Amino acid sequence: MAHLSDIEIAQSCAMRPITEIAAKAGISDKYIEQYGRYKAKISPSLLEETDRQPGKLVLVTAITPTPAGEGKTTTTIGLADGLSRIGKDVTVALREPSLGPVFGIKGGAAGGGYAQVVPMEDINLHFTGDFHAIGAANNLLAAMLDNHIQQGNALGIDPRKITWKRCVDMNDRQLRFVVDGLGGKPNGTPREDGFDITVASEVMAVFCLASSMKDLKERLSRIIVAYTYDDQPVTAGDLKATGAMAALLRDALKPNLVQTLEGTPAFVHGGPFANIAHGCNSVMATRMAMRLGDYTVTEAGFGADLGAEKFLDIKCRMAGLVPDAVVIVGTVRALKMHGGLDKKQLAEENLEALEKGIPNLLRHVSNIRNVYHLPCVVAINRFPTDTDAEIEFIIAKCRELGVNTVLSTVWAEGGRGGEALAQEVVRLCEEEKGNFTFSYDVNDTIEGKLNTIATKIYGGAGVQLAPAAKKQAERLTALGFDKLPVCVAKTQYSFSDDPSLLGAPDDFTVNVRNLKVSAGAGFLVALTGDIMTMPGLPKSPAAERIDVDENGKITGLF
Repeated sequence: MAHLSDIEIAQSCAMRPITEIAAKAGISDKYIEQYGRYKAKISPSLLEETDRQPGKLVLVTAITPTPAGEGKTTTTIGLADGLSRIGKDVTVALREPSLGPVFGIKGGAAGGGYAQVVPMEDINLHFTGDFHAIGAANNLLAAMLDNHIQQGNALGIDPRKITWKRCVDMNDRQLRFVVDGLGGKPNGTPREDGFDITVASEVMAVFCLASSMKDLKERLSRIIVAYTYDDQPVTAGDLKATGAMAALLRDALKPNLVQTLEGTPAFVHGGPFANIAHGCNSVMATRMAMRLGDYTVTEAGFGADLGAEKFLDIKCRMAGLVPDAVVIVGTVRALKMHGGLDKKQLAEENLEALEKGIPNLLRHVSNIRNVYHLPCVVAINRFPTDTDAEIEFIIAKCRELGVNTVLSTVWAEGGRGGEALAQEVVRLCEEEKGNFTFSYDVNDTIEGKLNTIATKIYGGAGVQLAPAAKKQAERLTALGFDKLPVCVAKTQYSFSDDPSLLGAPDDFTVNVRNLKVSAGAGFLVALTGDIMTMPGLPKSPAAERIDVDENGKITGLF
């Protein structure tokens, strides 16, 4: 049988009208705003007007990613379909893909094989316009800030202390550092500036953490955009930008409903990256999904040291959520890469490389079990080249930590390949009670919190603050922001801040070069290593292979 690409599988699926999917989720017509036949926005008033109690929450996370791929979103979707197949009332909550990776190196983020959310092309491209709205709100604030300076600067903003950047949802390294306001007095104040990718914008974080329109507006008004000549913070509220920004976000704030290939209701809403931002879909979509299903499966980006840490220490802290079970996704191939094998050597059995690489998985498992005290299961995405000996080796190692390992074949078999994982997740939710604790005390000092994450979660020796970051920590403490959670911007390819340190390195120091406050989102951001908030395109970007024919059919998305 010819091997079909993800997009070919998605395009050959017979989608159900979104009204049918909404009915399956128990959503009344009055809450539905259709975007064509297969997408809809759901009114947030559903949350206030339903008396159904929230169902169980299952978090899907993964080992440290490698070029061999792990399949976290695919597992999330396949697990949901698997739960549905064993008779559970289930919903999914996922992030929206950014155009950056779609046209860059990583591809789309709608799952893969026979475990996808559809319409796949729409979700990966403009979807319902949420990211455009977020970018517009971000850039309106930037325009109002520069205009305020141009029109007399009543607030006394120091143009050298502007912290707010414009954004665009594209990988464009050319925009990282720019000089703007050139062309003389009518054209603004010349200054150094730069762009972030939209998913790294604080507006995205605010949008994803807001619990209502009222909360959104309060958070937007707190965003710090600059400092005055006497070092006082200037906010979006000071610039009177809050109302207009909220107006741009009015429709975007409504969670999006789509479906899996097997007709499971899926909420896809919001999408901060997990390496440079907090990596979780919106609180409103998660809450809505939990009110409409007995089980809600959600994911957090990249490895558990990034997405899961931020989901648990930031999102759960702010939204009062606690997962009932955690799934950690890995592959034999990826673990062999962590053991030092080249991508070309992964098809051969190699227990030695697996033994060297498996500490990566075991550290993630230990963190979920022993730091956060949550029940978990390891899901191994099985590839045809994986041998029984390799699989048995992983099962035995995880059993030593008191964790079961389940094989998942959802990429090839959809929900059927996720039934065994679904059974174990149900067992964890019903039989094993977690005793959830955060990894750090939010009242610790900024450096103390960073040290705790670096030692307890990453397994390193601690953090080293660059002189600039030390100064920023003192300043943020003096301004009263030291009691906020911390969002670490770090490479996704290693527990450390050095992408070349694979496996489970120890005795490394995490270098914090920059600290800033996201006062609207309600957390501090620590930039480590050489992490960029505006990615670039690779030598051969995916965009070169994407096309559309005269009938409007898109090819090359994957």
